[in-house]
Amino acid sequence: MTQKQASLLTRSRRLLRRLVDRPASVDLTRYEALLPAVGAREPDLRELTDAGLTDAAAALRGSDDARPTPTDEQLVEICAIGREAGRRALGERAFDVQLLGVMGLLTGRVIQMATGEGKTLAGAIAAAGHALRGRHVHVISVNDYLARRDARWMRPVLDLFGVSVDWVEPGHGRTERARAYGCEVTYGSVSEIGFDLLRDRLATSTADVVQRAPDVAVVDEADSVLVDEARIPLVMAGSVASGAPDTEAARIVSRLRPGLHYETDADGRNAWLTPAGSSVVEKTLGGIDLYSDSGTRRLAAINVALHAHVLLTRDVDYLVRDDKVQLINTSRGRVAELQRWPDGLQTAVEAKEGVPPSDQGEILDSVTVQGMLARYPTVSGMTGTAVAVAETLREFYKLEIAVIPPNESNIRVDAADRVFATQADKFRAVVAEVQRIHAGGRPVLIGTQDVAESEELAGKLARAGLDCVVLNARNDAEEAEIIAEAGTKGAITVSTQMAGRGTDIKLGGSHGTTEDYEQVVELGGLYVIGTARYRSSRLDDQLRGRAGRQGDPGGSIFFASLNDEVVLAGAPDVPGDPPTDDNGEVTSPAISRHIDHAQRVTEAANLEIHRNTWRYTRLIERQRDDLLGYREEVLRGERAVELLRSRCPQRFAELDAVVDETERARICREILLFHLDELWSQHLAVLADVRESIHLRALGRETPIDEFHRAAIPEFHAIYPEAERLAEATFSEITVDEGGADLAGAGVRRPTSTWTYVVHDNPFDSDAEQALKKVRGTLRKRRG
Repeated sequence: MTQKQASLLTRSRRLLRRLVDRPASVDLTRYEALLPAVGAREPDLRELTDAGLTDAAAALRGSDDARPTPTDEQLVEICAIGREAGRRALGERAFDVQLLGVMGLLTGRVIQMATGEGKTLAGAIAAAGHALRGRHVHVISVNDYLARRDARWMRPVLDLFGVSVDWVEPGHGRTERARAYGCEVTYGSVSEIGFDLLRDRLATSTADVVQRAPDVAVVDEADSVLVDEARIPLVMAGSVASGAPDTEAARIVSRLRPGLHYETDADGRNAWLTPAGSSVVEKTLGGIDLYSDSGTRRLAAINVALHAHVLLTRDVDYLVRDDKVQLINTSRGRVAELQRWPDGLQTAVEAKEGVPPSDQGEILDSVTVQGMLARYPTVSGMTGTAVAVAETLREFYKLEIAVIPPNESNIRVDAADRVFATQADKFRAVVAEVQRIHAGGRPVLIGTQDVAESEELAGKLARAGLDCVVLNARNDAEEAEIIAEAGTKGAITVSTQMAGRGTDIKLGGSHGTTEDYEQVVELGGLYVIGTARYRSSRLDDQLRGRAGRQGDPGGSIFFASLNDEVVLAGAPDVPGDPPTDDNGEVTSPAISRHIDHAQRVTEAANLEIHRNTWRYTRLIERQRDDLLGYREEVLRGERAVELLRSRCPQRFAELDAVVDETERARICREILLFHLDELWSQHLAVLADVRESIHLRALGRETPIDEFHRAAIPEFHAIYPEAERLAEATFSEITVDEGGADLAGAGVRRPTSTWTYVVHDNPFDSDAEQALKKVRGTLRKRRG
């Protein structure tokens, strides 16, 4: 066999292995072929001064190459300079696999790199590479802490590239934000960048706009941002008043009994009054008829209060902290800052818990995370678990993934699941396992499902004489510091789900010595215990991935029970009567396959909900883009002046006589923008009402999405002529004197204050519920 034939055979085998093991990933051959050239540049670059290295990077600027991705020669130079910059600035010489990640990011891929393999440095080098080619880059993180940390950490590297960098966070004012977005690379959390987008969309002067046009997004923890949070709407509201808590409804439903006065569906997603419950409520309210026209409002209040009381659980779905209800992000197990439920549900939960009501307001604009990211011409990302969502990324973002091999082989030992008949049996076994592992001093990290479970387990461990640190949504501000010490000898850390994502767990502790590290290595490294399978195998893998970083030893095991949420939601009908031993552990090997099946059902259902939701929001995003094009013409051009000059020539002349050209343009612009924004806000409210009731049209054999389009499109097309008509009427009535024009007197009043929040996934969304049940029913039929 010739050398050429052998090389071809080897490549064919690698391609076949990739298709079998990672069917959705791209071939890395092109990138790997460039690594020798990167290595060849290293000696020359090491001889340069810092200024010389910056000059070498500057040579990449000024290219008139209009291609969206770099050439091979540019990839080589960016990676070579990045490796040297990392070595000088951080003492970290990028491994070849990190450079493969850089190339993947620069060519618009989502790269999968294992925990501890250096995604942060790879992301910074890629951001610098884009910036050198004249692009403006947003590095988007899952939270403000990581955005601030990474911007500060990577700044010395970007300085050597000659690339400017800054970050945005909630405490920054408009001037600081404008400066940060004016840099070539801007770090920020997905919510903060999204909120700035919404603020810019409501600006009435170009001086108030802080962001540039979207260009390149490099998304950290891409699976969390692009998938878990994709459907979440970011909202800008004009605060008008506090919602009045319906304490009477909360008091009434707290006295109702399940099964007698109300029932819930099997999925725990809806609750309703029985005839007996309706009778009790009607008598308590003084004998009214809830189902008459006059009783509709009270029935709605009772239903929302019932949902809050029955379906939302304290310390699972939300916390009460500092006299406020704070939602828990289900995908990360931590407090969801600024998130709230819509449609009165937030106020109902506040009434249930007896805390002051939060502000209510008119929604001025909103955007989903997916809609926000769709605005960027170039999107790439990095995560440790991309393969599991490869099809989702391809379907919704047209993104391919590149699986980067680890620098050191993963030697973590993943044990088979242990399954128990009941949760009580399972937790006894978990405590016994922690006792066994801890006896030798090996550090243990335990991943739980929610806050309540984490604290319950911590109590059980304490009664067994085991001291632990609890990391959950109650103390998420200390998250990075707590999780960094989880690898210390003898440490027991109890956490909710996505513990310290973005923070390395170093064996021996973050400040441990080499001796500390070697002691923990001899004990087998970090031992990860999952107290239940999550609703997605990806979340399981993320928890496992906390151990075994960069070739370190480690181990993981998951405990499960037949009463776990994922089993009850995905496949509650356990086949037969599985045998158990004296400790309640199920001995049948088939039961693990059943739990795998339940998890796949849940994953499929959530994907269908995502797909169904996007069908509706996609139209809204298109309408918003169209409206923004019109709004930009008004904001930056003469459209408002030309409109009002032609329609109201006499009043225009009166205004022209008392104000200068700049003030005249401002007045015309503010009038037209005011009505345009008001009509868009009203349009969103109409679409919300249509969306809420659209599922009822399915009863008439109509397709809900088609009916939604029929309702939404004519409403939208009426906005422009109506905004111009209202602007003409306002301009005609406006008072003009030596002081100028009285806008407020003509009704042009913006909200006295605005505020931003994130709408939590509505657990009672009818479409989502219907999609979930449909998928489950289909999969159960296939299984049968």
